[in-house]
Amino acid sequence: MEKQLHLNLLASRPPMAGGLQSGSKMRMGPGRKRDFSPCPGHCVLSVLFCEPHHTLTPLHTFRIYSSGSHGPVLLLLHGGGHSALSWAVFTVMICSRINCRVVAIDLRAHGDTKVKNSEDLSAETMAKDVGKVVEALYGENPPPILMIGHSMGGAIAVHTAAANHVPSLLGLCVIDVVEGTAMDALNSMQNFLRSRPKTFKSVENAIEWSVKSGQIRNIESARVSMTGQVKKCEEPLNSPGISKSISEGIIEEEEEDEEGGESNHKRKKEDDQEVKKESLYTWRIELSKTEKYWEGWFRGLSSLFLSCPVPKLLLLAGIDRLDKDLTIGQMQGKFQMQVLPQCGHAVHEDAPEKVADALATFMVRHKFTEFKEGFPWYVRFVMPR
Repeated sequence: MEKQLHLNLLASRPPMAGGLQSGSKMRMGPGRKRDFSPCPGHCVLSVLFCEPHHTLTPLHTFRIYSSGSHGPVLLLLHGGGHSALSWAVFTVMICSRINCRVVAIDLRAHGDTKVKNSEDLSAETMAKDVGKVVEALYGENPPPILMIGHSMGGAIAVHTAAANHVPSLLGLCVIDVVEGTAMDALNSMQNFLRSRPKTFKSVENAIEWSVKSGQIRNIESARVSMTGQVKKCEEPLNSPGISKSISEGIIEEEEEDEEGGESNHKRKKEDDQEVKKESLYTWRIELSKTEKYWEGWFRGLSSLFLSCPVPKLLLLAGIDRLDKDLTIGQMQGKFQMQVLPQCGHAVHEDAPEKVADALATFMVRHKFTEFKEGFPWYVRFVMPR
């Protein structure tokens, strides 16, 4: 069976307070310039992901990435609008800490996954997809699996676990999604999606926007992740709105070139003159068209999460995200929770080391795996007993 692996996220919420907002300016100082060039996960981070492959199920082809040869499987589900590549840097970190395997999936309508009915993004359908991919990969005897999901992917992980689509499930980790705050955020989601640039003149332009807008605060992750979020435009250059959105793609900043005094503003004008010779890029999925499924992803999520009969870990970017049901459940010891401050919504991209530390400690504590030989002793020493 031919295989393939990829990671994709679902719609990320707007940047939280403290992050770089769309329209803010960042100054790097004279002579300093950051590299926004794309880094394909399968070649630049080869220690993390093997070559991408496809897992075929009836009528569906799911792109996945995988890494590791022994240990429990970490099944990674991205958030809305993203891809499996959003887990690239995290995978490097977690594989350096514990014995494990990693499988990251491009969920339907995301990344390079192809399905017969890509418009069906209901929680039930997507949960069944995850179960079918696991069955296609491992047959009737799957290895021990710990499911990890971010944002939309976290909701789908909970629905998958609650429906018992992964019979060998060891545990569940949900990253920065709880029912209360997710439902509250839905009212402003369309406004947020409309505020994003519709097109970019290059992948590099898209990466630069993601970092300067605060969507992804870790440039190393952004250089991999954004390649799975955008694609070449199929519309002609003279389509309505195309020329306008080109100029919206980059947040301007005045920075000096290393060899001369040419400003970024002047270079931008020259770049715009060349853009008609290039292919434009746009988002791989129009998230605004998936609105009818949003409530189904998150409604009742807290009670479903608490009902899953496996060890559970909830990682949040802020304590304010905890709703009433989860607050009570956490006080009753029904799950482990850790807050990772100074992160945006894409916690696993912004702080991959902290997420890897938290997950590694959780897995070793429950005897799901062991730390790798030579892993820093002080992490073992402070591990909760």
